[in-house]
Amino acid sequence: MGKIREFFNGVVSEMRKVSWPKRKELTRYTVVVLSTVVFMAVFFALVDLGISTVFRWFLKA
Repeated sequence: MGKIREFFNGVVSEMRKVSWPKRKELTRYTVVVLSTVVFMAVFFALVDLGISTVFRWFLKA
């Protein structure tokens, strides 16, 4: 039991040292992450569409 308490005391101690982002920074980071995810999703969807079109073309020929 003592080791568990010691572990959580260490966790609390380290969490107090964390530099949390301000609201404006957090909003900016969130926008960057979401726009990156959307861009990558569209990019890979287009790549997938291109590859599947090429495969269909080869299979028909």
